[in-house]
Amino acid sequence: MKYQEIITQIDNKVFQPVYFLMGEESYYIDKICDYICKNTLNSDEKEFNQIILYGKEIDVSTIISEAKQFPFGAEYRVVIIKEAQDIRSIDQLESYLENPNPSTILVICFKYKKIDKRKSFGKNLSKKTMLFESKKLYENQIPSWIKNYIKELGYSIDDKSSKILSDYLGTDLSKISNEINKLILNIKIGEQISPKIIEENIGISKDYNIFEFQNALGKKDILKSNRIIKHFSENPKNHPFVLTLSSLFSYFQKIMIYHNLKDKSKENIAAKLGINPFFVYSYQTAAKNYSMSKLFKIFTFLKEYDLKSKGVNNPSTNESELLKELTFKILH
Repeated sequence: MKYQEIITQIDNKVFQPVYFLMGEESYYIDKICDYICKNTLNSDEKEFNQIILYGKEIDVSTIISEAKQFPFGAEYRVVIIKEAQDIRSIDQLESYLENPNPSTILVICFKYKKIDKRKSFGKNLSKKTMLFESKKLYENQIPSWIKNYIKELGYSIDDKSSKILSDYLGTDLSKISNEINKLILNIKIGEQISPKIIEENIGISKDYNIFEFQNALGKKDILKSNRIIKHFSENPKNHPFVLTLSSLFSYFQKIMIYHNLKDKSKENIAAKLGINPFFVYSYQTAAKNYSMSKLFKIFTFLKEYDLKSKGVNNPSTNESELLKELTFKILH
């Protein structure tokens, strides 16, 4: 079942005996768990009927013992198991799933990985529990997620700004949502989030960020590229070399994909590259400036400088100088 469907059920007071929440993306696991905690019992009922346990501190027998207890002065008893991925032999829970206590709502938060649904326990999870799998979003899905999240909060954001946030904050939805929540405290309801607002509230420069760096390289704007890497070198904590390399690899990979497209319509380019149509023109420009043979060289450079940053064939050059060297080789 999807996230919103589970939330709607909870709003309608339709509860399941067991919620098994698993997957690499912890954000939605935490959201569902917190929603159950806040919307099942009232404050008086929680004192005797809601318990939170942690995987490292318990075993399966503890879970079953707590789940089999009956509520006191309430319709339900809520048992939350956090960090369930740390529990040994969690498949031993299978016996409880066969006959769960109908007056207990057992919520199991199994983060950063998933149960093999081909095995007996995994198959039973699908049949006997409300199983929710929280999958990690791909990098190209993040800008759209940011736009939707901000819209739900009553604000809006332009395409460029959502891309800036995506490139800077990565794919960790909890981190992204925390930064956005802090940002909107300082702007008026309904206001559109712009690069200037992001710079003032999060500290991501509207002129000196990975998005602008990619654009400068794509246009072969040598002056701007060097201004940006100078800023990166002066602010290494905000612009780690390893993340810059990763972003550049993804960027030039998209340019290579563009070269191999037979259908170069705007809609197909956007779909195949996994980008907003707004950014298609910048990739068309970059493709004119970087031939396939040059792109192969760039990928060689990226691999070479990744190894150098880890000390391979590089006894002393710091990351700032490595970025300057790499940028020169890309542009010339």
